[in-house]
Amino acid sequence: MAGPDVFDAIASPVRRALLDVLAGGARSVHDLAAPFEMSRPAVSQHLRVLREAGLVAEERVGRERHYRLDARPLRAVADWAGHYEQFWLRHARLLREFLEEDG
Repeated sequence: MAGPDVFDAIASPVRRALLDVLAGGARSVHDLAAPFEMSRPAVSQHLRVLREAGLVAEERVGRERHYRLDARPLRAVADWAGHYEQFWLRHARLLREFLEEDG
């Protein structure tokens, strides 16, 4: 069975928040769990999903596990969203033209 894809992994606001924190550099599970009102095992479960989707890498440092961001898989999200950027730019241009004609 395949792990979660990037879109599944970022569907959770908690996992998106974890990625935002990891964008600032590698962190231990303890550091990552601190701002969340959930147990460390729950945060570890979210990190497992992110790891299986290839978005974070795990490293053992002594008795701790440290996680770091690997943003490369997010390129698929950017590419998909970029397709819709043209849609919104075109609609914004049409709205501007309509308002200029009407004004």
